[in-house]
Parts: sequence; C-alpha cells; structure tokens
Amino acid sequence: MTHSESRLPGRPDERARAARSPSAPGGCADPLAGVLLVVAEAAAGALLTIWLMVRGLARPHEATGGKLSAPPPADPGMDWTPVAVFAVLALLVACVAAKLLRSGWYWSGGTQVVVAVALGVLVLATAVEGSLREAPEPTPAPASTYASPPCRSGGDSDECARSGR
Repeated sequence: MTHSESRLPGRPDERARAARSPSAPGGCADPLAGVLLVVAEAAAGALLTIWLMVRGLARPHEATGGKLSAPPPADPGMDWTPVAVFAVLALLVACVAAKLLRSGWYWSGGTQVVVAVALGVLVLATAVEGSLREAPEPTPAPASTYASPPCRSGGDSDECARSGR
C-alpha cells in the first residue's frame, strides 16, 4: 500500500525544511530591517533629546517658583534624568538585539548590538562625568559688620582680642 511518492515523515526534504527556522529572513529583509530599526532608534533618541532639552530649560524656572525677579538658583548638581532615560533606551535596544539574534536575524541583531554598545558607552561616559563633577564651592561667610568698642586696658590690639572685648 505504500507509494514511492507518498509523503512519509522523515524524508530528507522535510527534515531540511523543519531544521530551517521559520522566522529566518530571506533575501535582503534582514539588513533592511536592521537599517529601519537603526533609523527608528535615531528618531526615538532625537525625540528624547528634545524632551530632555525642553525639560532642562524649564528647570531653572521651576526652582525660582515662577518668579521672574528671583535670582537664579545655585548649581543644583548633576541631573541624572538623562542618564536614566538613555540607559533605559540602551537596555531596550539590547533586548531587541537578543531577540533578533535568537530568531536568526543576524544582520539586524548585529546592528542592534552595535547601537546598544554605543548607547551604553554614552551612558557610562555621562555618568562618570557627572559623578566626577566637583560640587560648587560654598560661598564664604560675609564679613562681620559689628564694630567692637576700642580696647581701654592700655594694651595692644592682641591683648583686647584675647580678653574677648
């Protein structure tokens, strides 16, 4: 009852088809997807940068309580929000890279690894620069305006200074 042309499981053509990953790209889909992902990440990075710049411009205004005549605030130190935002973006890109590489999209996954490493280096450089940044010097105390009475003991000014008068 067996036919020589029947499709029995385990034939070489079926084993080769089963061994191939069903999500593996064909042709130029893999490099094209990599380029599209890099362009999308560049656009996301640009939007995040614009948002962070607008946020940075509003920051001194918030510190003065909305008063236009208030003096500018002292240097508040390092703002860690950009570091955190780009660290999250780098982690997201790294997760996409891992998923693409596990799915057999080697060109796209490789470009995502390069982008994730570049973002990671940017985040680390910014964090190191921010942590090494010196704290602002405290302003010196203003000179005393109290005029002490003259020393009446007949001694010099050092004697009056030691006596507490």
